[in-house]
Amino acid sequence: MLSRFMSGSIRNLEREYDCTVRLLDDTEYTCTIQRDAKGQYLFDIICHHLNLLEKDYFGIRYVDPDKQRHWLEVTKSIAKQIKSQPPFTMCLRVKFYPPDPAALKEEITRYLLFLQIKRDLYHGRLLCKTSDAAMLAAHILQAEIGNYDPGKHPEGYSSKFQFFPKQSEKLERRIADIHKTELIGQTPETSERNFLQKAQMLETYGVDPHPCKDVSGNPAFLAFTPFGFVVLQGNKRVHFLKWNEVTKLKFEGKTFHIYANQKEDRKIILTYFAPTLEACKHLWKCGVENQAFYKLEKSSQVRTVSSSNLFFKGSRFRYSGRVAKEVMEQSAKIKREPPEIHRAGLVPSRSCPSITHGPRLSSVPRTRRRAVHISIMEGLESLRDSAHSTPVRSVSHGDCFLPRSRSHAPEAGEGMAVISDEAYSPSDSVLPTPVAEHSMELAAARQTNGAPCSIEEEKESEAGTPKQGEGGDLGADGRRVQQGSGGDSALSEVEQVNKFVLSVLRLLLVTIGLLFVLLLLLIILTESDLDVAFLSDIRQTPEFEQFHFEYFCPLRRWFACKLRWVGGLLIND
Repeated sequence: MLSRFMSGSIRNLEREYDCTVRLLDDTEYTCTIQRDAKGQYLFDIICHHLNLLEKDYFGIRYVDPDKQRHWLEVTKSIAKQIKSQPPFTMCLRVKFYPPDPAALKEEITRYLLFLQIKRDLYHGRLLCKTSDAAMLAAHILQAEIGNYDPGKHPEGYSSKFQFFPKQSEKLERRIADIHKTELIGQTPETSERNFLQKAQMLETYGVDPHPCKDVSGNPAFLAFTPFGFVVLQGNKRVHFLKWNEVTKLKFEGKTFHIYANQKEDRKIILTYFAPTLEACKHLWKCGVENQAFYKLEKSSQVRTVSSSNLFFKGSRFRYSGRVAKEVMEQSAKIKREPPEIHRAGLVPSRSCPSITHGPRLSSVPRTRRRAVHISIMEGLESLRDSAHSTPVRSVSHGDCFLPRSRSHAPEAGEGMAVISDEAYSPSDSVLPTPVAEHSMELAAARQTNGAPCSIEEEKESEAGTPKQGEGGDLGADGRRVQQGSGGDSALSEVEQVNKFVLSVLRLLLVTIGLLFVLLLLLIILTESDLDVAFLSDIRQTPEFEQFHFEYFCPLRRWFACKLRWVGGLLIND
């Protein structure tokens, strides 16, 4: 009995495994699920835990053993998607940014979006000019610590919070001035609304950049926003294609193509090269999903998309879920009482067991953060090239932020929009969120390298952040993305020629195969006893009779002889 019980317990353990999902406030939720459970099951558990109904904007992200990020597909088994061994660690993130955050129905949804954009702001994905940066940071302060109180907030209190990759004392003073004078009396909900309204007007709102190279070998960042496809290069936005202009997204190997029709029926094709095949496939999938979500009127219009042409081998993918318009219509039907939200540092009356928040993302004082010191040459370089969709930033923004709002954005093709005074190089979202107190040893290294001095263990490591000293070989492809274009351009030309030759050979083989199959089918039909008019006419022609008696009958007798011979050998054996 005991052995039977033990064997049954072992089998149950083998059928189950633990999943840990890191939420937007850096808390963790762990659950046990069946081995054959699909992504939708885990996603529903997390949304139920958060009391979240407007869940179509969110997704679960994980990192494979090769340090490539992926979105968990809700229609597939979790165990088959994640190549690593359980227990699994994943992250809840905003997958589709709402075009108008103010139109969201529930406060809990706006609050989670607020946490995501705060994260984008810190990691350098959301750029803005200095005045906008000060206002955004002041709204974060007002939402999290409330009104300015001289007794609780001494001089220089804003410097204890990290909002950006790098912030000057002048910017910190401006943040404190706005918080003291302009935001008095605002509730956390109001401050978060104002924060979202300000953020959505920035050109890099909703940007999750993918590092690539253009045809000349120059580094570029590709991204998908609620409004279209964006290419950032150097300090400029070199391309912006609205979703209704994008006609097709395709990838072949490491090559990504964007087909679009612009004004006056002008057709364009943009080509970029990703660092790895998996990175290119991830980029393509993100594009297909974003295009379907923002462009289509209803989910019944979603079609399965192929990554290549009819005759060539390629991946097939289909977006599964509701589109933006359906999500808004469904949100309007929500009639429940708004769930209460526990915001750290606020009055207890706002607490609710449906969502519990620990230390906040970037607003926890630096002195309270546990830091892990990573050497500049070893740690940052290994993290920089971890093959995620965004590289680690080694040079911070300083006071240079995005000086333009989307209302002033030029139309696509009218020129390049300058979005920053320095090259756009967003931080990796797997980087630690807060920056800890600077140690004396690394301060000198920062002056030399222009990189952050110390980095906390970020809970957003998504199960794939390399430890100190083990990332030396992780970034080969990432580093190649940042190198010059001399040798890579020649290599790209050779790869393109090889791909062309392979494509021609594939087309030739497919054509010969189809002709052979059609010929066999025609012979079978004409030699059969089917009483069809056109087949009877063919059989009565002299040419067919000659073919039948001189070629087909001898060939048939030869095949029959060989089959009898093979059958005899099998029987004798």
